Amino acid sequence: MQAVPAQATGHFDERPAAPFLRDNFAATWVHRLPEVGAPPIIVTPDGTIDLQWIDGRFRIAGPDRDPQVEIFPAGATIIGFRFRPAAAAAWLGAPANEIVGQRLALDDLWGAKATRLAGSVGGRPDLAALVACLESILAKCAPARAATDMPMGAAHALIEAGPPAGVPLVPWLGRALAMSERTLRRRFDESFGYGPKTLDRILRYQRFLRLSRGAKEASTAMLAAEAGYADQAHLVRESRRLSGNTPYELGRIMGASAKR
Repeated sequence: MQAVPAQATGHFDERPAAPFLRDNFAATWVHRLPEVGAPPIIVTPDGTIDLQWIDGRFRIAGPDRDPQVEIFPAGATIIGFRFRPAAAAAWLGAPANEIVGQRLALDDLWGAKATRLAGSVGGRPDLAALVACLESILAKCAPARAATDMPMGAAHALIEAGPPAGVPLVPWLGRALAMSERTLRRRFDESFGYGPKTLDRILRYQRFLRLSRGAKEASTAMLAAEAGYADQAHLVRESRRLSGNTPYELGRIMGASAKR
């Protein structure tokens, strides 16, 4: 069975994190897979790290630098808590470059503590009650103060906005953050799992995906330029690299999903 983008199968719902989690988490999401014929899922790198609840246990997903293919049972429900940019490393107690590209059980980092947390969830009568219970548990795990590395959070925002035209990314970031290039790269590895140029590439592709969802009649060339690509060919190469599909193929898959 052909792998498809995560949001092209089942039902995906996302909302901002509960107010009492927002120091460390940006969003809560739920992905319910089809009861029959759930296909493999392609997870496109998005510059984030998620704490997920699947089949009675917590796991860490990301950060990713390459597309990941995952297979879940039909009817599975995945509940995700997306960390704020540059918050996961301190909250988890592990630098992001040590978990990049992996899907780790929280037990692998926290041992018996993670096992006790999972055991405290128990059975819940419905999905809303389960999400509320998980949120309450995560609130109790919060560090004494927000885990976000503030300079790296600012770096993430700068990359999302992009440097002035024609200005090299890394020297510009170093000046803006008052950091040497060596320090900048080390801090990026710890917070995001990879360097500034990789994060820039990933966030630019996510920008294209957002634009394409909001402007379905726009040409690919126009969207490529608006997202910050040199030209349409540049976008196509990056789309294959980060999602395994061209923009045309993605549009076809998502369009077929919307008609079901």
